[in-house]
Amino acid sequence: MMNCLGRTIPKFKLLFITILGLVPGILYAQSNVNLPGLSINFGQGTNLVDTMQVIVLFTVLTLAPAFIILCTSFTRIIVVLSFMRQAIGTQSMPPNQLLIGFALFLSVFVMMPTGQKIYDNSINPLLKKQISTTQALDGLEKEMRVFMESQVRKADIGLFYDVTGKSAPATVKDVPLHFLIPSFIISELKTAFQIGFLLYIPFLVLDMVVASVLMAMGMMMLPPVIISMPFKLLLFVLVDGWQLVTGSILRSFN
Repeated sequence: MMNCLGRTIPKFKLLFITILGLVPGILYAQSNVNLPGLSINFGQGTNLVDTMQVIVLFTVLTLAPAFIILCTSFTRIIVVLSFMRQAIGTQSMPPNQLLIGFALFLSVFVMMPTGQKIYDNSINPLLKKQISTTQALDGLEKEMRVFMESQVRKADIGLFYDVTGKSAPATVKDVPLHFLIPSFIISELKTAFQIGFLLYIPFLVLDMVVASVLMAMGMMMLPPVIISMPFKLLLFVLVDGWQLVTGSILRSFN
């Protein structure tokens, strides 16, 4: 056994010495490998104004989701669709992904005239270098203001002027953008809740009828929601509910 150990130990020593000899070679080989790199230069051959424009552009792209949600028709549509799902009683059907996707496509439909004007008057001339970036942003703001001014309520605009103590302008066109956007959001939420209330009424009446019938039959331990759910779905399908709801949402922007 001692002979076996004596033979094994030199083998381990030889393996250890071999590894120690290979490590520097491996490190040296890695040090000579030319890996691809990326160099970033600021202020060499570029204008500071162009750099600031790129930073502003990336900032605008970062805020694009909030811009789409708050300054377009998306807010009203998604709130109404959520009310519709809760009124039926299906907590997760349709799922959130489907509702958000449907709301996005409806928002594209509603905002298509505004988007076409933005493309014709701002984006396309900017791509052809006929106007500057500042002029394109001014055109974008102008078209979005036209849409928001057509949907906002004067009472909501007056709220922010009452809070700040400033005098309200004579026309809506003179309202600053930081006053117009929150006023537009409040108006959209109120309109969406009004539509949601009207959608709740027939389903609420159906729940009350089912609950009264169950109490008259002495089945007070049975939840009325379980019985009324199939009738709600049947009523919604018979009246073609999705078409009616979609039509009501689209007509509310006219």
